[in-house]
Amino acid sequence: MTARVLDPCCGGRMMWFDKANPEVIFGDRRNEVLTVTDRSHGREDGTRELRIEPDTLLDFRALPYPDESFYLVAFDPPHLVNAGPKSWLAAKYGKLGKNWRDDLRQGFHECMRVLKPNGTLVFKWNETQVKVSEVLDLALPYAPLFGQTGGRKGLTHWLVFLK
Repeated sequence: MTARVLDPCCGGRMMWFDKANPEVIFGDRRNEVLTVTDRSHGREDGTRELRIEPDTLLDFRALPYPDESFYLVAFDPPHLVNAGPKSWLAAKYGKLGKNWRDDLRQGFHECMRVLKPNGTLVFKWNETQVKVSEVLDLALPYAPLFGQTGGRKGLTHWLVFLK
């Protein structure tokens, strides 16, 4: 393995400037191409194609990598708990299951497990449905060093953890 960075919930790689960076393993549990309704940026017919094409299929709750494999993990898990079956936000970002607290707790554990000593975890969370404070409780015993809020409504949080 030559990649130094892991993104275990890459989705459509929307946050990446270089969506094919060879230093990154882009992983996701989905591999699909969807046509979604999006009148703001799509085609004249009001649709947009959404491509979720990870390098490898994986589950962020059980990462298939040895301990201490990566220098950086970018953890941007699904953040929606409630979304309709045809929701384009759910298609774009994914949706959490009924046991989302356990899933995120395990995800934090796995991300930290695969980080090298002194490695960095960058965590992204949008608190439209679940407050970031609830999610940070699931990261214990780890706590973020610093972070920043952003987005149009200030609901997206970028937090940095050091192992």
